[in-house]
Amino acid sequence: MEPIRLNKFISDSGVCSRREADKLIEQGRVTVNGKQPEVGAKVTAKDKIRVDGNLLEVDAVEPVYLLLNKPAGIETTTDRSQRDNIISFVNYPERIFPVGRLDKDSEGLIILTNDGDIVNKILRAGNKHEKEYIVTVDKPINQAFVEKMSNGVAILGVNTKKCFVEQLGANKFRIILTQGMNRQIRRMTETLGYEVQTLQRIRIMHLSLNKIPLGQWREMTGTEVAEMMRLVESSSKTEEGSSGKKANSSGKSTSTSGSKPKVRSGAGFSGKPSRSGSAHKSGGKSSSSAKRDKPKTSSSNRGSRGASKGNAGGRAGGRSGGKRR
Repeated sequence: MEPIRLNKFISDSGVCSRREADKLIEQGRVTVNGKQPEVGAKVTAKDKIRVDGNLLEVDAVEPVYLLLNKPAGIETTTDRSQRDNIISFVNYPERIFPVGRLDKDSEGLIILTNDGDIVNKILRAGNKHEKEYIVTVDKPINQAFVEKMSNGVAILGVNTKKCFVEQLGANKFRIILTQGMNRQIRRMTETLGYEVQTLQRIRIMHLSLNKIPLGQWREMTGTEVAEMMRLVESSSKTEEGSSGKKANSSGKSTSTSGSKPKVRSGAGFSGKPSRSGSAHKSGGKSSSSAKRDKPKTSSSNRGSRGASKGNAGGRAGGRSGGKRR
């Protein structure tokens, strides 16, 4: 194993994203060979990396890719101490984290995975990966509103990129973005004198809600995973962040195959936590979880209580409901 950045090693283990790994390093919660490293340090398979005292080791880890229809009221955070966090809501039996964010008041499609590389590639605005939303506002819109939104609006000290906007009703429009600034749509509409009433993300790249009920999730099919890998395989090595005034980075990312780090032991970061005794039962692990190099089409997908049929032969599972706010 060639030396790689420590945040990538931690991310590949399924503990968290690279950005969150950097925070763990800054907080002194990571050690390399018994010493606290600096952000940006590089490691190899020979190093002993621990997170909160739990040892990570190199081993093959099967990638997981989930699609969730997030309800309003759920926080897109991996911090389980926060009320209504997305990880506790999904209650998946393995460690996963979300790709990007949907703010608490928004609902719709979000990807959850243990694949740190795919997180970085999808979030890079420079790669022009589309995200589509349906939005309602507090008063009627007109053609002038549509033109201003589509041509770019000044927020956070910069002009947003030109985008597709289509009026769907008196107070409703559809918008397709290729960037992901913090609360971008809400800030854009506020600048034009409107207030968002509802905001739903219905598509990320080729992935759509496709009959996933609100509050439920399903595993991505092999076909969906294969197409996602195709779309991100030429992902650029520079990155615009998904939040803040300017582009930010979370490190270089390249497509990987073969070995990935795995957590050896410890309740806090176990790679495959016990399914017994959980508050919300999840089904057995599907043999269809697609490998990144050769995705396989699924005949049965993992789910949890309240499962219902999803698209492309998948099953939507998970908790239904969740308080809407």
